Amino acid sequence: MSTRHGGVSGPPYDTLNLGRHVGDTASCVEENRRRFCASLQTDPAWLATAGQVHGSTVRVIDAPRHEPFCDGLVTITPGLLLAIAVADCAPVLLADPKHEVVGACHAGWRGTVRQIAAKTVAAMADCGAVPAQIRAYVGPCLSRTAFEVGPEVAAEFDDAVVARPQGADRPHVDLKAALHRQLEAAGVPGDAIEASPRCTLQDADDFFSYRAADGPTGRMFGALVLRH
Repeated sequence: MSTRHGGVSGPPYDTLNLGRHVGDTASCVEENRRRFCASLQTDPAWLATAGQVHGSTVRVIDAPRHEPFCDGLVTITPGLLLAIAVADCAPVLLADPKHEVVGACHAGWRGTVRQIAAKTVAAMADCGAVPAQIRAYVGPCLSRTAFEVGPEVAAEFDDAVVARPQGADRPHVDLKAALHRQLEAAGVPGDAIEASPRCTLQDADDFFSYRAADGPTGRMFGALVLRH
């Protein structure tokens, strides 16, 4: 998982912006991506990214590219670096090391409601993964304390992951808990699911946060690569 540190971009993308679609200088983004890939000992030419439309489409890929109109990627190709771009939504990284299948998906509230994490697990299973063997990581995203939503959004979630803090004007959603429940329901063992304790809004000095910026900002990558 990248942070916003260690890159070359200027404000408001300072400094390790990895998103090409946010208005940053293209040469800065490419240098930032080179640095990020180098930190994982991976060639940037082997980077695979998703178009991310807050949907539930998952694609199986076997070559590096930008895959449009999807929010989940799955591969069995060694060396292919799957990367999800985020700035408050959750990156969910999944791996079945035994059967050599990995997946990654972008889970904001819309994607979570549309079962993107469960559908990524299902796509991995179609490639030979066993859900009970999958390990999952939910990266930094909005925390329950920070994720204030309208009642119409809260109504899309199970009451178990919705909080109504005393004195708050609107309900709050625990996105990490919602994803944990979804992954468990898809067959991933609860003790194999790790969620980052970090909140992008509350830790905006370290992470890009769309809500904190209230305007243009950069994107981080949650990424994983299958190695033999």
